[in-house]
Amino acid sequence: MAEVNFIVECIRLYAREERTLIIRGFFPEDNPENRTLKVYLNQKEIPVEYTITSGAEVRRRHLQYRMNVGEEITGKLLLPEETVVDFKICSCLGTEETEVYHVNKKQFEKMINHLDGNLEMERLEDGQFVLTGWCVAGEQTKCQAQVDGKNVPIDVQWKYRKDVMDVFPELEETVKCGFEIYVPEQNGRKLSLHLYANEKENKYIVSLDKVRHGESGHDTVSLFQKGICYWKQYGVKRTIRKIIRKMQGKKDTVSYEDFLKKYGVKEEELARQRQEVFENGPCFSIAVPLYQTKEKYLREMIESVQAQTYTNWELCLADGSGREHSLQPVVGEYIAKDKRIKYCLLDSNEGIAGNTNEALKMADGDFVVLTDHDDLLSPEALYQCAKAVQKEPQTDVIYSDEDKVDMSGKKFFEPHFKSDYNIDLLCTMNYICHLFVVRKDVMERAGLFESCYDGAQDHDFILRCTEKAEHIVHIPKVLYHWRCHAQSTSENPESKLYAFENGCKAVKAHYDRIGIPAEVEQGPFYGMYRTHYLWKEQPLVSILIPNKDHVADLKKCMDSIEEKSSYRNFEFIIVENNSTEEETFAYYKEIEKRDNVRVLYYKEEFNYSRINNFGAKEANGEYVLLLNNDTEMIEPDSIKEMLDVCMRPDVGIVGAKLIFEDNTIQHAGVIIGFGGVAGHAFIGQDRDDNGYFSRIISVQDLSAVTAACLMVRRSVFDEVEGLNEEFKVAFNDIDFCLKVRKAGYLVVYNPYAQFYHYESKSRGQEDSADKVARFQQEIGLFGERWGELLENGDPYYNPNLTLDKADFSLKE
Repeated sequence: MAEVNFIVECIRLYAREERTLIIRGFFPEDNPENRTLKVYLNQKEIPVEYTITSGAEVRRRHLQYRMNVGEEITGKLLLPEETVVDFKICSCLGTEETEVYHVNKKQFEKMINHLDGNLEMERLEDGQFVLTGWCVAGEQTKCQAQVDGKNVPIDVQWKYRKDVMDVFPELEETVKCGFEIYVPEQNGRKLSLHLYANEKENKYIVSLDKVRHGESGHDTVSLFQKGICYWKQYGVKRTIRKIIRKMQGKKDTVSYEDFLKKYGVKEEELARQRQEVFENGPCFSIAVPLYQTKEKYLREMIESVQAQTYTNWELCLADGSGREHSLQPVVGEYIAKDKRIKYCLLDSNEGIAGNTNEALKMADGDFVVLTDHDDLLSPEALYQCAKAVQKEPQTDVIYSDEDKVDMSGKKFFEPHFKSDYNIDLLCTMNYICHLFVVRKDVMERAGLFESCYDGAQDHDFILRCTEKAEHIVHIPKVLYHWRCHAQSTSENPESKLYAFENGCKAVKAHYDRIGIPAEVEQGPFYGMYRTHYLWKEQPLVSILIPNKDHVADLKKCMDSIEEKSSYRNFEFIIVENNSTEEETFAYYKEIEKRDNVRVLYYKEEFNYSRINNFGAKEANGEYVLLLNNDTEMIEPDSIKEMLDVCMRPDVGIVGAKLIFEDNTIQHAGVIIGFGGVAGHAFIGQDRDDNGYFSRIISVQDLSAVTAACLMVRRSVFDEVEGLNEEFKVAFNDIDFCLKVRKAGYLVVYNPYAQFYHYESKSRGQEDSADKVARFQQEIGLFGERWGELLENGDPYYNPNLTLDKADFSLKE
């Protein structure tokens, strides 16, 4: 492992005091060695005033760089009048000093003479190039632009940026540091942007050709900086492996553009859909709240509805723009030609929830469809919904996959191919979002939108509707296009912090309605939520560990739990199977002296299922944790995290996030169909990766989890008669999970429970002829038992994603 040394994030002048320098950085893993810092100027140590900032905001900021950081250190020092010719920062452990930052005179002067600011993004919108960024000088900044060397007129708009204020807390709260610079569309190729303030200048070069194609128009060093941070934390070997994997992944990954060419709906199919007649087809009421919508986007939205291949619909538009900004003239053009369009000009703007409710009140259809005022429906959206209802008339709720569309309405990107209905994922994030369709009488029972959840009002509404729904259908097709900037990943999420706070309240309200005692806090990213259950009971957990020799592994496993676990009401049941080494039995005698340890002896040939069934019969706990002997607990709350979820009456099994010794992922759930049968999700990716739409770090329902670390309620274990003993080695855990799901219980993956898994050291590899034959036999048995599932696909894995790789990339 690499040395855990201080990483310098930024060195800058204090914005409000001359000759005051600010240093900000962090220790990976929050400084486990308790190192200190020293700063040398012209080879003399100088005093520094340090402050430490910690909390969720710091963690969120660093997750994008894959860094486990909960604390930031800020140093403040006064520069001397003398010329700085040498500047150095050292990380100290006792008397040992390690240089972590060093610049000479020229480099130092360049650094402190830099104007603090950044050009972040460029886009082409409505005939203008829009440049977005920030500068600490705010409205005092002078801005100039040139295209191919010629000055061009610009319009600069300044706005508040909380994220910049977090980095420069000394600024006045009224300072507007964020800018949007509008440049009329030019025929040239190169744009130069100059920012001047405080006798300093920043210059940015933008390729207009790249911007026209929806790409970033300027170079950044952010990827390099991320690489340096990664190298400093994890060392050269792991960084090289990461680079190779990134390069290989980029080469092998299917682009969404190519995917659409192959799998997108064709004109011939749309023409066929228009001719199809549905007997008693449902009427869909598309409810859209309007508020000062740009005419271009409004027209495109309306025309995307009119382009539907299924024609039994009505469009309900509630306009909260006010009489001075009424959209009635535009909408009136469409109403004159299409009586399916309804329009209501509201007396006042009632907010997103209130305006949506007014649109919903206009609905007379069988189903209500939610759409935003500037987004687009794919032409087959309502056809696919009608088809779903025709196939399953009891359908109460429908949702689809979605992607994003740029401001031109022509480029599609970032598809979200979703899981089938997944209540634990829905409590972690609003993964359903668009397209959302609900039967009108279900909506009436669930209630309309509530303004107390503004910003997360759709999440609350979806939770209430799904609570009332008995049959929820997911259509694995992109039926909705969400309009946003191609280069934006939520430009300034801090400005919508209220929305994420209301999201916590919405999820908490869901738990209250269904009688689950829980608190909800914001998760690792904005828009993600973490549940903390408030059970009063502390039931006994029986930790069942099969073992053959490898005493060092067993000891490491048991010691990690004894020494780290925050949950203490557990017992160990060690099931001995055919050990031969004397030290193994000596260790058994030693641990049997403990009150919470029993050693059972299973003397027949190895059969994983039978061994666990044998041990479970002797368990005293209400919950059983099946655990491999080659595991080691990482997070102290791991058992509590698994137990908290497992205590829910709708849950039967809970699995954990397992990590290889080299800090890559061994297990983040099991996907049926990987490798032809089943395999681990995200195997081989970095431990700190988030995964496809944050699936690695999200609590969620899955078809199966590995029994290397699997908690099950004892009553459920008995109900399904334990593990199938025909599966001696392979697929027994997956078969067990599928039996539990068939019995009506959820299987949940909880990434907050984390263990190292050194993987099958005790039993060796499947390399002998007998072992290979047995493995093939068990594959055949699995196919016999679960052939329909293999044929139809894993409900928690989207059929548009590949089964050939574990990273949830697009299928070829």
